[in-house]
Amino acid sequence: MLQGKKILLGVTGSIAAYKSAFLVRLLVKNGADVKVIMTDAAKDFITPVTLSTLSNNPIISDFYEDKELGTWENHVDLGLWADLMIIAPASANTIAKMANGVADNMLLTTYLSARCKVMVCPAMDLDMYQHGSVSDNLIVLKERGNLIVEPTIGELASGLVGQGRMDEPEEILKETFEFFKKTLDLNNKKILITAGPTYEKIDPVRFIGNHSSGKMGFAIAEEAAERGAQVTLVSGPVNLKLNNESIKRIDVVSAQEMFEVVVHEFPNCDAAILSAAVADYRPGIVADQKIKKADNELKLELEPTLDILANLGQNKKKQILVGFALETNNEKENARKKLINKNLDFIVLNSLQNEGAGFAFDTNKISILDKSNKVKDFELKSKKEVASDIIDYLKLKF
Repeated sequence: MLQGKKILLGVTGSIAAYKSAFLVRLLVKNGADVKVIMTDAAKDFITPVTLSTLSNNPIISDFYEDKELGTWENHVDLGLWADLMIIAPASANTIAKMANGVADNMLLTTYLSARCKVMVCPAMDLDMYQHGSVSDNLIVLKERGNLIVEPTIGELASGLVGQGRMDEPEEILKETFEFFKKTLDLNNKKILITAGPTYEKIDPVRFIGNHSSGKMGFAIAEEAAERGAQVTLVSGPVNLKLNNESIKRIDVVSAQEMFEVVVHEFPNCDAAILSAAVADYRPGIVADQKIKKADNELKLELEPTLDILANLGQNKKKQILVGFALETNNEKENARKKLINKNLDFIVLNSLQNEGAGFAFDTNKISILDKSNKVKDFELKSKKEVASDIIDYLKLKF
């Protein structure tokens, strides 16, 4: 299953470090090439000789291979070498440093240099795991795209029983299998994604817009690109940056501009996911100069914008077309109508009635409805995790 895969295992100071030996053995047994980085604290719990013997590679822990000769371990090379980095166990201390960009040991400098996905397996006492600072740090790591393998509930080193036990090596191995199964599963697929709001001019300084942050669409674009897709992202005005340089980004402002770009790009794609909150109406007349405030009322005559989703639905051939529905009432009924009327393959529904979902949040709670009348409901998750769920669903349609 892992033949030829290069895995970098980071081991930190925790009683759970003994499980790292079993994890190394399982990874190597399944064909992986494993290199181990240990913190100094980790050596208090398991010997480097044990992990070196099991991994068939020398242990890395210091910046210098030989201080007298002036040779040093290159953390950048290690970060480029790996297909996956696993930190197991990940102590509260190391998690805090990862979240805040601290680089005071070899493991942390390598983490900051890694181009690959990083899987984090926390291990600590239950009170530490439940502490708000640890929760906040794990949220930060999730939002940055790290995979978190939640600790399990059981008896802890303190004698207490609760959540904090590092997951078993067999379960971490399963997560590793799942990661590589997903990796590049959209290779060579061309996916068009829209994100953010549109702004419709009233005059040179005012516009009609909405509260869309673009976070959901950007997360979907990043997820699709990570899995091998050739992604074109058409974005309205947002203050977001992409981490993946392979994504082709086209910035627009108005619904008309987004319509023209999307219609042009659509024939060359395999799928389109339209998550942008496009304005339904725009001012019929746009003033050339700033409108001055007066005592009388200002009335705007609005006209409908072109319906991007409907146009693609009418003209699609073999493409998979995905829409979004943000509803405030009769959510699933309204989403199903949109699914049918726009000729979509499936639609992603989220409701403003759900706490933590909607504009500007870093989390979202969605349901997916498809044209076969299937409905799949999801729990509240980070938008990064929601993006993964959406791309998983898309993958089933190819």
